Amino acid sequence: MRTFGVEEELLLVDPDSGQAVPRALALMDCYRQLLPELVRNNSADPPLPEFKGSQLATEFQQEQIEIISRPHSSLAELAADIRAGRALADECAKEVGARTAALAMAPLPTVPHPAPDERVGIMIARYGLTAREQLTSGCHVHVSVESDEEGVAVLDRIRIWLPVLGALASNSPFSQGIDTGYASFRGQAWSRWPSTGPLEIFGSAAAYYRTIEQMLATGVVLDKAMLYFDARLSTNYPTVEIRVNDVCLDADDTVLIAALTRALVETAARDWRSGKAPEPVPVAILRLAAWQASRWGIEGDLLHPVTARPCNAFDVIDLLLEHVGEALSESGDEAQVQRLFGQLRGRGTGARQQRDALERTGSLEGVVTEAIRRTHTPSVDVMSAEVGPTATV
Repeated sequence: MRTFGVEEELLLVDPDSGQAVPRALALMDCYRQLLPELVRNNSADPPLPEFKGSQLATEFQQEQIEIISRPHSSLAELAADIRAGRALADECAKEVGARTAALAMAPLPTVPHPAPDERVGIMIARYGLTAREQLTSGCHVHVSVESDEEGVAVLDRIRIWLPVLGALASNSPFSQGIDTGYASFRGQAWSRWPSTGPLEIFGSAAAYYRTIEQMLATGVVLDKAMLYFDARLSTNYPTVEIRVNDVCLDADDTVLIAALTRALVETAARDWRSGKAPEPVPVAILRLAAWQASRWGIEGDLLHPVTARPCNAFDVIDLLLEHVGEALSESGDEAQVQRLFGQLRGRGTGARQQRDALERTGSLEGVVTEAIRRTHTPSVDVMSAEVGPTATV
């Protein structure tokens, strides 16, 4: 069973005004003070020598905080960790007069405050307005691989499916006080960086690393950490890291995306071992597929992953579910994924829920208030009942 983990970036907001607020440094001070208590109260037997729950970390802007889950082999355990991490981040945010909201972009007008970090300062000097305005929150899924060769083979084969994941996770219709017209405007804002987007087919780890060396040699990107591909080999863990998704408003959607991602990786690895070649879809077409997913989410056509012809979004999602069906069945995740997808289809993505909140409340402040509630609403799903709807760290 492949292990997997999730990194979620949350927005820090004022609970009254809905404005994004630069409280990350104060929140981290609270978190560090809380760590000894978390270590003492962990439920391991015997007690663990250090805290093993979700970790918090700062991000590029002080209006954000990142939650880093542990690696898990069980979907139920990962789901509990995701919810517990959100609860931990919000507990610390409350201590500094803020709340956390799983919003991929700030709905209200915001001027971000960069983290007081030397590397961040260098990036702002080099990339100008792109860096100064950067305030997007993503969800990154890590899935274990046995080697770099397997990892690159996986990257070669999952690339055509990543726009479908992005559509399911779409959660950024509003930015700077307006409706952008997109389901995921984060995808548009993020593409301003010089090293984002889909990758070509490499065929080997050597070819992958050769491309990275060539990119670094140009001097355009600062370092390896700035290789913001839609999916990449992690530089810190023996994983592939899928980075295409908005942070999901509902934790259940994060769980769904994580399960589908692990199944995609497992299916790709099996195809590689069996000698099945990756689909030779050009990068130019993948960029169009990503734009289409960013524009409409699941409420319009998506591009067919192989033919690139427009198709009903749910027909394309059905193709994805069929593609990874065997892997989902063998991991025991199939019934849960079907349940979570049915739930998402019924209520809509985060983008749809944000637009519905605007219609109900009449204000973007109301959208943020509703987002805070949705970020921390316990799941009523069967799996949550098994792990406990109020799971804590």
